[in-house]
Amino acid sequence: MRAPREAAPRPSATAVHHALHDGFNHVVWFWTKWQAAPLFLAEMAPPRWRGSLTAGFQFFLAVGVVIATVTNYFASRVPWGWRLSLGLAGAPAFVIFLGALFLTDTPSSLVMRGHTGRARAALLRVRGPGADVEAELKGIVSSVEAARQGEDGAFRRMATRREYRPYLVFAVAMPMFFQLTGVIVISFFSPLVFRTIGFGSNAALMGNVILGAVNLVCLMLSTLVIDRYGRRVLFMVGGVIMIIAQVGVAWIMGAQVGKNGSAAMARPYAVAVVVFTCLHTAGFGCSWGPLGWVVPGEIFPVDIRSAGQAMNASIGLGLTFVQTQSFLAMLCRFRYATFAYYAAWVAVMTVFIAVFLPETKGVPLESMATVWARHWYWKRFAQDQGKGTET
Repeated sequence: MRAPREAAPRPSATAVHHALHDGFNHVVWFWTKWQAAPLFLAEMAPPRWRGSLTAGFQFFLAVGVVIATVTNYFASRVPWGWRLSLGLAGAPAFVIFLGALFLTDTPSSLVMRGHTGRARAALLRVRGPGADVEAELKGIVSSVEAARQGEDGAFRRMATRREYRPYLVFAVAMPMFFQLTGVIVISFFSPLVFRTIGFGSNAALMGNVILGAVNLVCLMLSTLVIDRYGRRVLFMVGGVIMIIAQVGVAWIMGAQVGKNGSAAMARPYAVAVVVFTCLHTAGFGCSWGPLGWVVPGEIFPVDIRSAGQAMNASIGLGLTFVQTQSFLAMLCRFRYATFAYYAAWVAVMTVFIAVFLPETKGVPLESMATVWARHWYWKRFAQDQGKGTET
């Protein structure tokens, strides 16, 4: 068995090609889902199903990730397999492009551009021809008119106006905490970690497939319960699971591999590391996986919604780059303490969510300001901009 210091500097050509392919896909994937998709889904979905519909989108993204991982696993067996992995990524991208041509604009976007009639038609298209959409449309128009009263730009409002302080905090905190769960670096480097604890190359890639399947199952479960039990409950449950998993990995690797990373790990302990890694993926898949961008997609008022999502996406992408560049150095230097580091951050973010995030389950977007105005802490900053629109 090789220590992390020995294994990291010598990646194969196939591994490099897969890393470049995965890195490019993650950049496009994160930008698409963190910016455009959450805004569209949050504004189009009925309030009582908003969480399930947006989490369902994450579920189908995870289906694609599993398919891509299985493709990489089999493509790694042939010298030209990396070309196959890279080329096949163009097929779903082409389908997404064609599908986007048939999408309607969101009612909020249409009202902000002065097309109230088209906004009514868009609501009828998604709610059903016989649905009564006048009350919902009236709420959207009221929130847009309130947003137009300010003359300064969206980013300046978030940075300088007191009532926008909660949104600024969560626009920064949500993507930062999402990255500090450690799931990004685990998804990137899980084959390397599995090789470090004694698995062969093919077994390590299969471990990555297993992690993707676990994430898929947990996303499906979260889709079923997110609008029943609420966002905060899933955050708490997932946080506890991830803490236990990260502490378990750190303890096993510290006890079995040693401080210098040179000791051999017995097969039962290596299997236990895989189990704890799957447990961490499960905790993430039922909490921060969907909610890390479901919540940002629904908490911002209409006048800063695009700006808030832009901050969320940009900070997330920036931290993804930083972590993928620094994880191998952390693993080689700190070894098992790397996983304790992420466990500590998960504990911090779980407490933060418990204390500062109000429950947004079933709340119409036009009435979201009232949630912040009633919160024990944020009410000192937030103004009840949703009076008269709460349903």
